[in-house]
Amino acid sequence: MARIVILGAGIGGVPMAYEMKETVGKNHDVIVISDSPTFHFVPSNPWVPPKWRTPEELKIELAPVFKKKGIEFIQKAAAKVDPVNNQVLLDDGSAVAYDFLVIATGPRLAFDEVPGLGPDGYTSSVCHVDHAEVAIKDWDKFMEDPGPIVIGAVQGASCYGPAYEYLMILEAELRKKKIRDKVPMTFVTAEPYIGHLGLGGVGDTKGMLESALRDKTVKWITNAKVDKIEPGMMFVTEVDDEGKDKKKHELPFKHSMMLPAFTGVDAVRNVGVEGLVNPRGFVLVDEHQRNKTFKNVYSVGVCIAIPPIEPTPVPVGAPKTGYMIESMVTATAHNIADELAGKEPTHRATLNALCLADFGDSGVAFLAKPQIPPRNVTWSAEGKWVHLAKIGFEKYFMRKIRKGISEPFYERLMLKLIGIVRLKGN
Repeated sequence: MARIVILGAGIGGVPMAYEMKETVGKNHDVIVISDSPTFHFVPSNPWVPPKWRTPEELKIELAPVFKKKGIEFIQKAAAKVDPVNNQVLLDDGSAVAYDFLVIATGPRLAFDEVPGLGPDGYTSSVCHVDHAEVAIKDWDKFMEDPGPIVIGAVQGASCYGPAYEYLMILEAELRKKKIRDKVPMTFVTAEPYIGHLGLGGVGDTKGMLESALRDKTVKWITNAKVDKIEPGMMFVTEVDDEGKDKKKHELPFKHSMMLPAFTGVDAVRNVGVEGLVNPRGFVLVDEHQRNKTFKNVYSVGVCIAIPPIEPTPVPVGAPKTGYMIESMVTATAHNIADELAGKEPTHRATLNALCLADFGDSGVAFLAKPQIPPRNVTWSAEGKWVHLAKIGFEKYFMRKIRKGISEPFYERLMLKLIGIVRLKGN
């Protein structure tokens, strides 16, 4: 009987546990380690500060669900992965041994790389539900005395969709409250152009997102490096196509949310051995999600190393979307099952990018197959249906987690949706 340990219980870790248990059955142990007692649905975090969702609506208690599925749950923080001795060291001094390890921790949020960035500085965050809950107070304070808003993503960021979403959700909320005319809005991003998204653009995302920002009278600064943030003021350097300083900006704000760059989590990036992670602490994997140095270690989700799509004047990372993560999970489950049966891994993740970006009362959707160009499929669309689809998707995914459903559904659900939109229009 093998011990299969999954480190992390987010959008990658929980589906990984379900599918792994479904694949190997009762003959092998599946164990999940997480410092949090709950799963939370990260894509809905931008709805929390303006109170379109409560934090509790986005959380699911994991222990009861895991128990029903026959999955062991250890709710403790990991101090360090020890791949040499096949164990995970916990912060209470204990250790969990494994035959196979799947690292699904998600990222460390590198707020420390920009002075004044993040909830401990002067900007809000929607990267974690707890951050979004803190941002409620900041938003309430803003509504008492509205003024300029600055939203975006700093240098090295790899997840841009939530920044666009949060910007447009707040814009929609301000219009509902009839105070949009009192609030200048600026979007600041490391992207070389609006709609790049870390993907080199998908279809006409550049045109659609630029049009959306113009329509809502939102100013933007691209090729932007955030130098520092002080109370009520952001200092930004805009560079040219050669990466040389072009213009300095001082942007006053009453409310700001800037997405940070990511690194690997401390328990993984500080292991002190060669071959597990890259310099940023992301797990190195082959085409089968398996580490080349420690072959009983697999990894899925945002914590894996994927190179940028292309060189850019300001560093821009490549995103890892839910659709992509789901395919990593499926490949990993089957590859570990194959290894347990004495076979070599053969399954590969599809690494396609699919995103529904909610704009409060409309939105933009795009699909890139594969994520890295040239692509077999490039598709993008916009309309009110995207807002409704995002709500529906949240309900589907939360039901999947709450019920312990192991089967993948991204491709089936989303491609069906895209087919309907193409037939009927927006």
